[in-house]
Amino acid sequence: MARAFIFVLDSFGIGGAPDAPAYGDDGSDTLGHIAEFCAAGAGDRQGLRQGPLTLPNMSALGLLAAARLATGKTPDAMPIPERVFGLHGAASEVSKGKDTPSGHWEIAGTPVMFDWGYFPEGDEAFPSDLVEAICREANLPGVLGNCHASGTEVIARFGEEHIRTGKPICYTSTDSVFQIAAHETHFGLQRLLDLCQIVRKLLDPLNIGRVIARPFIGETVQTFERTGNRRDYSVLPPEPTLLDRLVEAGRKVHAVGKIGDIFAHQGVSRVIKANGNMALMDATLKVMDEAEDGDLVFTNFVDFDMLFGHRRDVPGYAAALEAFDRRLPEVHRKLKPGDIVLMTADHGCDPTWRGTDHTRERVPIMCFGPGVRSRNIGVRNTYADIGETIAAHLGIAPGRYGRSFL
Repeated sequence: MARAFIFVLDSFGIGGAPDAPAYGDDGSDTLGHIAEFCAAGAGDRQGLRQGPLTLPNMSALGLLAAARLATGKTPDAMPIPERVFGLHGAASEVSKGKDTPSGHWEIAGTPVMFDWGYFPEGDEAFPSDLVEAICREANLPGVLGNCHASGTEVIARFGEEHIRTGKPICYTSTDSVFQIAAHETHFGLQRLLDLCQIVRKLLDPLNIGRVIARPFIGETVQTFERTGNRRDYSVLPPEPTLLDRLVEAGRKVHAVGKIGDIFAHQGVSRVIKANGNMALMDATLKVMDEAEDGDLVFTNFVDFDMLFGHRRDVPGYAAALEAFDRRLPEVHRKLKPGDIVLMTADHGCDPTWRGTDHTRERVPIMCFGPGVRSRNIGVRNTYADIGETIAAHLGIAPGRYGRSFL
């Protein structure tokens, strides 16, 4: 029997989505624009990084070939490897929306074919009857924010008033999401999590994908800092995913990072939490030592999206990619005969794009392991091909969507 490992580089799109114009994202390209900015010197930051984007390990696994498939061009100033190892290609998303649950569920073989609910932009994002119900059910004096905003900006704007009044900060984005920021000690972490569960139930009729707890610490706008105790409350996937099918077949699914939350803890055997990409990599390497034959280890590397994509931080995103790339040889050394690793993304979040939200893009597919021969698998019509490849590799029955590329 074999083992499988899925690494989702959260938001690491490679452009070229055929339906990007419908989302206002025609021309967005997370990898391509980061490489372009770095080549022009706009990715330099003293003490962090400088020069062209350098990802030798991912390039050798087919990243640049995937980018050419997605957009027809190679990212600027990135050296072309002499040889590519493993299976490599790109995938288009068929799910509606460009959010985290849709992308992950489709990766796991279950596309989202329904329309999510969204909150409109304007003076007030949330309807008054919803806000009144939240305040009544949670015994709150009111809420702050009630707007579209980025997480760090909204905490800086309302954080001191939140501490003073006890009102949680509620905000949203162009994704199907309701986010609640609150101070870990002044408001209380458990109280915040309880509030999110109340809001989750109230939002179910509106088909909102996620309620996210965004705890922070600090006493002033200069010292506010979000903590690693984020929690996502997702709706259940519309039908069984690859994770459910594996658990039903008696296999274990090790969910590293926020994977458990994304799947509403359905089809998950074990949850391993860590804060930050390097800690997530450490945790993943440890689980690689523990995973047994037939198991799936599923990791989301969230920093690319949360810390750099949404904040439109090109040098930070570039440095995070290079740090991740440097650690891939450690993954190689952990692999056993029969193992495969599949690296991909769930959507884009082009740090050079207008606004602060996700971008509709194709994603890379890099599949490697002992005995995996190099091959171009082309542009896949759905992320679900990734899940079906894992299903085929681990020897379980195929699902309804997607096709294995093994």
